[in-house]
Amino acid sequence: MIRIVTGARLAALQQEAEGARERAREIQGAADRAYAGHLRTVYNLTADAEAAERAAKADRADAAIVREILERTEAQLADARATVTEQAARIDALTEELSVMQASVVLLNHGQLHSLHPDEKAAKQHAASFGVDPDGWGTVPSDRPAAESAWRISPLSKWAVAVGGDAA
Repeated sequence: MIRIVTGARLAALQQEAEGARERAREIQGAADRAYAGHLRTVYNLTADAEAAERAAKADRADAAIVREILERTEAQLADARATVTEQAARIDALTEELSVMQASVVLLNHGQLHSLHPDEKAAKQHAASFGVDPDGWGTVPSDRPAAESAWRISPLSKWAVAVGGDAA
């Protein structure tokens, strides 16, 4: 099955990936801030333990909350990084598909879609299997309808999938 990906869809996916990267940066910043807060809390707990056990217990409770937040933030960061990786792989795959599709051509028989080929050479070889002279291809005037040509090759990117065929 052939999947056509528009430039707009590819741009949307790239924008989503950039959003995920930004979210990862924000989450990393939150994790760093939470970790720094955790370190400050632990230092204060050590000093407060010598001064008063009650103050130390309260600060330990605060440290536990900070650890919980840090763990949740780290989990969110891991999820965000996985999303970024997944989106980057998807963008790469779609970019590759788009590159292949941009070079593809359709073979038209009297203006109707006959077959899809990776390039013009493959389309001509396929038409030759039906007895069409591979050297007999000439340029077709743009004002002449595709239906008037027995065989015609058109870039896939210019061919409209509708009655009438070649949009070029």
